[in-house]
Amino acid sequence: MTTNPSNQSILLAGASGVLGGHITKALTDAGHKVTALGRGPGNGISADLMDRDGLLRAVDGHHFDTVVHAATALRKAPLRHRDMHATNALRIEGTAHLIEAARATGARRFIAESMVFGYGYGDFGPRPLTEDDPFGPRGTRPELEKHIEGMRTKEQLTFAAPDLEGIALRFGLFYGPGGTDAILHMLRKRQLPAPDDHGRVLSWVELTDAARAVAAAVEHGRSGQAYNITDRTPLGFRAHVLCVAREFGLPKPIALPLWTVRPMAYAHTMMTSSQRVSSAKAERELGWTPAYPSSHDGLAALRAAR
Repeated sequence: MTTNPSNQSILLAGASGVLGGHITKALTDAGHKVTALGRGPGNGISADLMDRDGLLRAVDGHHFDTVVHAATALRKAPLRHRDMHATNALRIEGTAHLIEAARATGARRFIAESMVFGYGYGDFGPRPLTEDDPFGPRGTRPELEKHIEGMRTKEQLTFAAPDLEGIALRFGLFYGPGGTDAILHMLRKRQLPAPDDHGRVLSWVELTDAARAVAAAVEHGRSGQAYNITDRTPLGFRAHVLCVAREFGLPKPIALPLWTVRPMAYAHTMMTSSQRVSSAKAERELGWTPAYPSSHDGLAALRAAR
């Protein structure tokens, strides 16, 4: 296992997001100093990743050991393909700009948030996907190619960045503190459609587990490597939402036919996909294991904490 210095100075893009807040705590708990980068006034460095010149001016004179790119443009779960467009741009242009900024600050390591949907959308069958499987295959439809292109390009830029040790973390679907609130709200109002899974499963990861994986990658990740970060219990979308309802004593989600979700095209694409993803490499090389090996475990902990 590679070991890098503790007490690093880390620049975190996306610190104001739900995952970013958990990453900040995990890195701080591990002894690192975190500086937030974002557009809002509460950030240590105020800049927009899409504004190259403004970003480079903002980081001028600063030094960081590691830069973490966890910025997205999502404020709620994407339902339509257009809901992903701004995040796609951040994954391409924003990543290129942040890599320039990282090099300007003398950073040695660059860690990029990636997603397991970079393996593609669709049914991948019963075999768990590993990092040896093709990542970023061309999308089967133009809208899907836009999303996959963003994830593909973000990783390519990360691994090809001169003078930087690039690492990508391919996360499963997030849930947990700050990430499950929208589902709770919609279940209480009986506004959440969740068609039958029909055997389809997706890979999930609890948010504090995801954040600990970032800290593990800062200290133990190998340059040029990607790591899947998921729990050990794939669940279909409806099965996950049923678990939320059981844990919090809420009505079951509305069981609608799958075709009724088609107007929410991105959600429909996700609900008709099936992926099992192995995080064995992360467990072996990063020394990371999920504290919550299933959604049941993570949601039980979330309920107990409230």
